[in-house]
Amino acid sequence: MTARLADIATQAGVSEATVSRVLNGKPGVAAATRESVLAALDVLGYERPVRLRRRSAGLVGLITPELENPIFPALAQVIGQALTRQGYTPVLATQTPGGSTEDELTEMLVERDVSGIIFVSGLHADTSADMRRYERLRAQGVPFVLVDGFSPKVRAPFISPDDRAAVRLAVTHLVSLGHQRIGLAVGPKRFVPVLRKIEGFRATVQELLGLSAAQTEELIQQSLFTLEGGQAAAAALIERGCTAVVCASDMMALGAIRAARRLGLDVPRDLSVVGFDDSPLIAFTDPPLTTIRKPVPSMGQAAVRTLLEEIGGTPAPHSEFVFMPELVVRGSTASGPAPGPPGNTRTAA
Repeated sequence: MTARLADIATQAGVSEATVSRVLNGKPGVAAATRESVLAALDVLGYERPVRLRRRSAGLVGLITPELENPIFPALAQVIGQALTRQGYTPVLATQTPGGSTEDELTEMLVERDVSGIIFVSGLHADTSADMRRYERLRAQGVPFVLVDGFSPKVRAPFISPDDRAAVRLAVTHLVSLGHQRIGLAVGPKRFVPVLRKIEGFRATVQELLGLSAAQTEELIQQSLFTLEGGQAAAAALIERGCTAVVCASDMMALGAIRAARRLGLDVPRDLSVVGFDDSPLIAFTDPPLTTIRKPVPSMGQAAVRTLLEEIGGTPAPHSEFVFMPELVVRGSTASGPAPGPPGNTRTAA
């Protein structure tokens, strides 16, 4: 075996250690060097290791939490198209209630010798999750990129929207329309994007509306990232006198509109609603939804580009690449009531 490594190293013009890393599928080898070693195998008449032959199929795993929220299929489409253009085959693995877990899907993909994995809104976004699972994956030599969420405990590239700036855009828009009681409907606090949205909300309403910390907390309602969750959160915020609600997803925003209508309120005359994502078809709701557009194309392409660098042996910095969202104003927001003393609540008509 040593003689074989020496022959290959001489033919490829690299060290025996580099040949060993290539043959064992270890990261840290440039794509051109890897190709030189494989070419040397062919020239010398050595058979490529079976694992390397399987990886040449170029499978890349994409793990998403679910597909009911339209933003996940939209992101999967961008990532899938970008991978295909680079000669890779995307393998979509979706978690479903009562179905496979993220760890089980990861194991399945690793067993199929995928070249790398992109995680979207995975356990890396959950502050209560054990992040050692990602270190174990890295120890197996599988490159990966994490989208939507961040943990300083994981040595990997992260791709995220600027959640704090997103909420600031939404709140600033509503304040400019005259709203003084603006609520925030978000998911559970254990998720990093939720914590960042709350941070952005606190800072902005305290700066623009002069609210105290206690007054600000009254305007934050946690729920689920679903239509029903948005409906429940919005109903609670309306009860507290809010004339506008910023939601953590477009699905929650649709739930907020439903809550308003069930209470006999009109959107946007009685309640302004802002979503988050700008999911496909959301511009055609009734009313068309004002929302924060998540930079899906640039995030998806960056995730693929970063993963391919990892696969090619040129690891991206183990840091977070943050993308700026955009406010899209449509028909679900309008002028608020005339300003009154701070703390005023909605009065019955």
